[in-house]
Amino acid sequence: MHQTSGNSLMGFSLALTTAVLWGMLPIALKILLDVLSANTITAARFLVAALIVGVVLACNKKLPSMTFFKNRQVLILISVAIFGLLSNYIMYLYGLNLLSAEAAQVVIQLAPFLMMIGGVVIFKERLVFWQKVGALALLIGLLLFFNERFFILITKAGNETIGALLVIAAAITWAAYALAQKQLLVRFSSQQIMYTIYCAGTIAFLPVSDITPLAQLSGIHWALLLFCCLNTVVAYGAFAEALQHWQAANVSAVLAITPLLTILFSQFFALFSPLVVAESLNALAWFGAVLVVIGSVLSALSPALNK
Repeated sequence: MHQTSGNSLMGFSLALTTAVLWGMLPIALKILLDVLSANTITAARFLVAALIVGVVLACNKKLPSMTFFKNRQVLILISVAIFGLLSNYIMYLYGLNLLSAEAAQVVIQLAPFLMMIGGVVIFKERLVFWQKVGALALLIGLLLFFNERFFILITKAGNETIGALLVIAAAITWAAYALAQKQLLVRFSSQQIMYTIYCAGTIAFLPVSDITPLAQLSGIHWALLLFCCLNTVVAYGAFAEALQHWQAANVSAVLAITPLLTILFSQFFALFSPLVVAESLNALAWFGAVLVVIGSVLSALSPALNK
């Protein structure tokens, strides 16, 4: 069984780095969607990630061999992981195009709970009391966050409703990817799995991308695109390294603050740039966002709380 280094400060710092990067990501993506298509942004992110991770694996002589995938079970699992993460990336972007960055980040918090439910159904894991409390808190938090628009979301299938449904679908496919990766980690390293997915994503999205707008991008848009491309590699790298030093539950609890960071970053950047439009939230919506975070933290820390 894997043992952490016990360096809590390092673990916390790396987990917080991941949360900050993921908190900023939807804001940058939202701006880029005004000038680039979702397919183009996704292709660029996968291409850069595949190149960086590929170089790292090649230097360490750990590139995955095609013989690894001759096993039928492995082939099925890697196919589920590829389909799950590719679908997650593209559906989240399309949903983000119809929602605010803050709303999309709150809704995507469903992903770890859906993974938890998948663990109960597929791996026969037991749902403990605090996980149930966390799930209830998250659902109530989502309802409160959308309190001003809930009736419209339910009764009128407008752009915001479609956007919310797309992000929910993205959360479902991310849970499928995460569950498949959990099984694949028995045979491969996380970098080998991610490299395979990045390569598949590049092959899938590059042919359907429109690269023409790239010639007209401003300096700020190029900077944001580079940030989004590097974000995946750096954030996932910091996340994986955090798990080497700190318990997974503690890392997950820190990552649960990501929606609040997105809201705060949006409010802050909107003061200085017209490119960022911060959503106006009432007191109930703020309370709902906090409740979503509390639900995520309770779920992550449930094993310790149950004891």
